[in-house]
Amino acid sequence: MILAATFHKVRELDRVVSVACVVSVGVTTEGERRVLGVDCGPSEDEAFWTRFLRSLVKRGLKGVRLVVSDAHEGLRASIAKVMSGTQWQRCRVHFMRNLLSTVPRAAQETVAAFVRTIFYQPDHQSAMAHLRDAVAMLRERFPEAADLLEDCAEDVLAHMQFPKEHRRRLHSTNTVSVNRPLQNSLRRAA
Repeated sequence: MILAATFHKVRELDRVVSVACVVSVGVTTEGERRVLGVDCGPSEDEAFWTRFLRSLVKRGLKGVRLVVSDAHEGLRASIAKVMSGTQWQRCRVHFMRNLLSTVPRAAQETVAAFVRTIFYQPDHQSAMAHLRDAVAMLRERFPEAADLLEDCAEDVLAHMQFPKEHRRRLHSTNTVSVNRPLQNSLRRAA
């Protein structure tokens, strides 16, 4: 299951406000995406995410093996509360942005290319070995990036535990931000 939020400007009475629109997209065992739920609220805080996730469970959601999201603290806490026992995958795109923000601009392209090679490994074990090598190489020049990569190892590689043919749909929340028909549906729902 992929969880993401987008913000939209909406008119409320005589003013325009920003509203959080949250969405859950499931990935079937065949690798197909399905919108599981959409809701809008004033912010994407823990209480709002918890209500949203509980509403999905109440409507029959079960058997979730992996939840993909960004590292938003309120969302993570809600996932732990409502979806306990489910594996969590940190959105790789958000992770890379966070990682690269710890590196000087001049080195970002090189570091990004090097770190991305981790994700192209054939299996979890190879990816972890490559990640450890990357941490060692980054440690001297970019210790903050090395620490972040090391700390997030299991979180950014959780999708590697799933069948290879599904991994490209399981590593990022960008299915929401780049999927035009889905974005249009979300706008109509808001």
